[in-house]
Order: sequence, then C-alpha cells, then structure tokens
Amino acid sequence: MSFWRQLKKPVMVLAPMADVTDTAFRRIIAKYGKPDVTWTEFVSADGLCSPGREILLHDLKYTEAERPIVAQLFTSHPEKMEQAAALAEKLGFDGIDINMGCPDRSIEKQGAGAAMIKNPAQAKEVIRAAKRGTKLPISVKTRVGYNKVELEEWLPALLEEDIAVLTVHARTRKEMSAVPARWEHVKRAVEIRDAMGKETLIFGNGDVTDLADARKKISETGADGVMLGRAIFGNPWLFAEKIPSLEEKLRVMVEHTKAFEDLLGGVKSFSIMKKHYKAYVNGFDGAKELRVELMEAKDAAEVAAITERFLKSDA
Repeated sequence: MSFWRQLKKPVMVLAPMADVTDTAFRRIIAKYGKPDVTWTEFVSADGLCSPGREILLHDLKYTEAERPIVAQLFTSHPEKMEQAAALAEKLGFDGIDINMGCPDRSIEKQGAGAAMIKNPAQAKEVIRAAKRGTKLPISVKTRVGYNKVELEEWLPALLEEDIAVLTVHARTRKEMSAVPARWEHVKRAVEIRDAMGKETLIFGNGDVTDLADARKKISETGADGVMLGRAIFGNPWLFAEKIPSLEEKLRVMVEHTKAFEDLLGGVKSFSIMKKHYKAYVNGFDGAKELRVELMEAKDAAEVAAITERFLKSDA
C-alpha cells in the first residue's frame, strides 16, 4: 500500500522550494519541526539522465529522519522521466512528485513546469512514463491554469491517470504570486475529484501562514492536506507549532549555516544563506544591524562569531 494511505488526515507537508529546502535546511526542519511528508527541491530529470548528474545528486541527498520523503522531478520528455523515476526508487525515496506548476522561464522553455498545463496530452505521457519507471506512488504539483483558470479541463486530465496526490497551488501561472491565493479553486478541485470517483488526495497550497491557518483552509475546502512553503522561512519550528526564544532562533540559524557549509559548501554559493538571514533576523531590537553584519559574513565561523557577539551584548 502507498505510504500516502497510511497517513492520518489532514496531512501537513513541506513545499519544495529551489535554493531553500535544500538538504541542509531539510535536516534542520526534520530536527525541530518535522512535517508529515517532506519534498526535495525540484530536480531536472533530463539532468539526472546526463553524464554530469553528480552535482544534481546533491539535491537528492536526504536522511532517514526526513522520511517519508518525496523526490520532485521535472521534464517534458517521457523517456527521461522513466529513467529518473527508476533512479529515485534506487536512491530509496518514498514517492515521486512531478512539477507541473513552476513558472520559471528556463524550465518552461523545456516544455516542463507550468508549460505542461498547455499540453495535457504530454503531461499524461510524463505521468505514465514515471509509472513505468517505478512502483513508487506518483504525485503532481500544479497550478489552477496558465493564463486563466482551467480547472475543468486540466484537473480531470491529471486525475484520469490515478495519481496518488494532486497539490493545487491556488493561482494561475500568469498570476505568479502577485495576487492572493484563491482557495475556492482548491474546493473546486476536491469537487472534481469526488465527481470522478477518484481516490487521489487533494492538497492545497498558497499563502498559508501556519498550521492553524492550514486547518481552517482544510475545513473550508474539504482538502485532504495542505502544503506550506514560504511560512517555513526562518521558522524550522513551523510544523511543531512552537515559538522559539530569540536565542534559540539565532543558535539554530548558526546550526543551519554550519550544515549548509558542511553539506553544500563545495556545491552551492554561500550567498544562498543570506535569504535565510533575512527571515531569521527580524522583528527585534538590533535586528537590522545584526542582519547587515551577517550579510557581509563569508563563512559559518564568521556567522557564529557575529551571532555570539550579539547574544552577549543583548544579555
């Protein structure tokens, strides 16, 4: 039986976010506030099928503490998806998610991500290819349409493939994140699923601030779960519903930085951590000054020293 069927509802999961939910941050989240299911960052299936895939494999590193963990892949080429799905199973993942919602232009130029919304027939072929490559449960993350809401045409095409989970970001591709997420579309997705008699779980995504907000949206829409994304910034305790002290927050920021340096120092730019500092360091006296110092830091040791000086001066 798919692990999805063994989870207690409602299901609260962590969104895949490029250069955010990397292996370092996921380890911190698993330690301080583990979600019901974790996603990797999205990874190119085409790249995983190429000779230079070693760098991409860093994005698919995980620990047992993160389980159940789903590998998110993207491609418009069925044969590449089949190979990448087989690799994900070999790497020990619990499930595979296909990204059909990313608005990044470089992804769309490949016919992948949100571009799949414009090509339902190809999207179906990619799902079928994933199923040929693995016995793992296949899920899809998408949007409610491309330039306009297309739920009535787009969702049935996906649901016909009997996927395990369909995560609906409640905006169109055109809207990006410029307008509020419209959760009435998630409710409609549930209605479409029910009318088709499918067992696919429907998750909603978009503008969810915390678990209380997630539970409210579930109550209003009938969704089986919620995927939380931006709310995790600077808050590894999100799924534990804990409010940390300032010292706890800053010490975990240092721990996160050290994990990034140890695991990804030779692979990704240290500057990626700076978006996290903006989230960890705000809303308290001296935050702006501390943030300015952290933005100039070159490595984890410097971040630790700056943070210790601040904590001693604040004591």
